[in-house]
Amino acid sequence: MPQIEEAQPKYLQIAHYIRDQILRGDLRPGDEVPSERQLAADWKVSRPTAARSLEALSHQGLVEKRQGSGTYVRSLEVNRRARELYGRARQAGKIYTPGEYAVITSAGWLEAPDHVAEALGLVKDRRAVHRRRVTNNQDGPITLSTSWFAPDIGQRAPKLLEPERIQEGALLYVENMTGRQGSYAEDRMCAREATGEEAEDLQLAAGSAVLIVHHVVFDLQDRPLEFAEATYPPHRWAFEQGYPLT
Repeated sequence: MPQIEEAQPKYLQIAHYIRDQILRGDLRPGDEVPSERQLAADWKVSRPTAARSLEALSHQGLVEKRQGSGTYVRSLEVNRRARELYGRARQAGKIYTPGEYAVITSAGWLEAPDHVAEALGLVKDRRAVHRRRVTNNQDGPITLSTSWFAPDIGQRAPKLLEPERIQEGALLYVENMTGRQGSYAEDRMCAREATGEEAEDLQLAAGSAVLIVHHVVFDLQDRPLEFAEATYPPHRWAFEQGYPLT
């Protein structure tokens, strides 16, 4: 019979906590991360355990140790995916980090494509609310994404229909307006050539490769709450949680 997995080693729990802070944008490139001494005190672990957590982050390419100074976040081109965006929204009340901003290119009611209708469980009424956005930073566009919501959510969350940014992010806004809490999410990923529209929005050459993520959020009753399709340009890394091999 399968066995229940034990908790991750303490050093990995610490490393993943700091890694999530980096990916959310709470710790930014050039910021100093807590020292071995500070981590040992905060987490109530030994100094060798704290040191191993910083080594794990270094091996992952997220931080660098500067002799006689400390450990600092490296400059990385990272795709901030839904998990990090939601985490930042819940922690800071804002979905984007300083220097990032979204342009809503369209919003309102549309006939849902087949894959969206299937993900949201739409049968008779295929109309759904969509919000299409291009996220930018100081270097230009970094993500193209479209969120879709079922008709009942669109009726209870009117800001979804407006081409204005929602500071806390669409999902947190929907939770507040409907009382339905996001519980877990599932992602499907593939790579393909960008369409003409995607290449234009992301300022890519025609035929460039892009990463596509289909993301579905489920509520506490396992009902789909949001479907989102995100398109990421090449040469930016996406990070996943570490996992055991056995």
